[in-house]
Amino acid sequence: MEHIVKPIMEKVTEKNPGEQEFHQAVHEVLLSLDKVLDSYPNLLYHNILGRIVEPERVIMFRIPWTDDQGNLQVNRGFRVEMNSSLGPYKGGLRFHPSVNLSIMKFLAFEQVFKNSLTGLNLGGGKGGCDFDPKGKSDLEVMRFCQSFMTELYRHIGENTDIPAGDIGVGAREIGFLFGQYKRIQNQFTGVLTGKGSEWGGSFLRPEATGFGLVYFSANMLETRRETFEDKRCLVSGSGNVAQFTAEKLLELGAKVISFSDSSGCIIDNDGIDHEKLSFVKELKNVHRGRIAEYQERYPHAEYHRTNPRDASNPIWSQKADCAFPCATQNEINPKDAQHLVENNVTLVAEGANMPTCEEGVQLFIERNILFGPAKAANAGGVAVSGLEMAQNGSRIRWTRNQVDDELHRIMKKIHSTCLEYSKLYSDEGNYVDGANIAGFMRAANAMLDQGYV
Repeated sequence: MEHIVKPIMEKVTEKNPGEQEFHQAVHEVLLSLDKVLDSYPNLLYHNILGRIVEPERVIMFRIPWTDDQGNLQVNRGFRVEMNSSLGPYKGGLRFHPSVNLSIMKFLAFEQVFKNSLTGLNLGGGKGGCDFDPKGKSDLEVMRFCQSFMTELYRHIGENTDIPAGDIGVGAREIGFLFGQYKRIQNQFTGVLTGKGSEWGGSFLRPEATGFGLVYFSANMLETRRETFEDKRCLVSGSGNVAQFTAEKLLELGAKVISFSDSSGCIIDNDGIDHEKLSFVKELKNVHRGRIAEYQERYPHAEYHRTNPRDASNPIWSQKADCAFPCATQNEINPKDAQHLVENNVTLVAEGANMPTCEEGVQLFIERNILFGPAKAANAGGVAVSGLEMAQNGSRIRWTRNQVDDELHRIMKKIHSTCLEYSKLYSDEGNYVDGANIAGFMRAANAMLDQGYV
């Protein structure tokens, strides 16, 4: 790294010790920005870099709640309001045991650039808790969500900060959170997105991230005059993003062969068709089961249990044309990335946030693999959240086709923006640099216009 951004990275590391995920996210962006900052002395003079890596506000709080046995439990909650230069803070809530301040800050930082790329007037934020909804009864989840919102409500609002769902926060959790906010504030407002479609939600919100990921990837393939027809595709995860990525891939003629969860993964070389996908949706969304049950229903499939001591994930060792990591951060490690390259994968698009390690990203770019970074490729979720906010503001509900058309348009625009900025400032087709630079420049110019805030 050059003289401009190296001191910034050193200060981030010094001021945020041990926050490896946050360091990684900042480092990736700074590597891209190092290629352009010499051309913008005003950004340096006003220390935009030093300001954009520092959250505007970090809120940390305790959440006491009672389990079904009457025992009082205590969890830790977070909301990181990273940057509001483009609009109110916008970003999901994650309920998962791994949640900590570093993960919240990395996600909030990424969200700033992702939201900027959509072209919508949204700032970036993220929040969550180390609560694990798995294995909890509906009443336990409700009591937890009510306690969580009893603290969070004072920090959010439709013109201030609009949370959404993320890992562990689906329609059930959003409903409980919204109900408690409405009870406390006596207001029915668009303070949360991902709401039920009958009470303020938008069509296609559950599908948006997965569908948008495939739309972005299809645009990448078009640059090489290819389509998804007969492409063999690897998908990790088995939540909403993975499910609807698979659904859209099937619609476009691809062959999906994998899913995973924290317990292990399944490989179905016959292909996961619509019937099998429906089974996965019911298994995960209704019964909240484990992906291992797929093999019980379809015995020809392979099941590989997760081994924490194993340095690679069996999914990424399979022969395939395209890979869609849709589970969690850093799920593709250097060894996994090497396996994908050796198996001649030509496209990797990130459905999860930062699922590829830094070494993997560099390897994919060096080998001329089409690589869609999360802040561009998985922006469909926040794009439709923005559309939900527009519908809430006008009290008008759009049709499914209207939302899908707008999602398609936004993802195509994000793709063309990344290409344009990569051509101007980097190597044409380097979507990482294109996304980082384009997302940064829009937010940075807004910060300049608004003064020292």
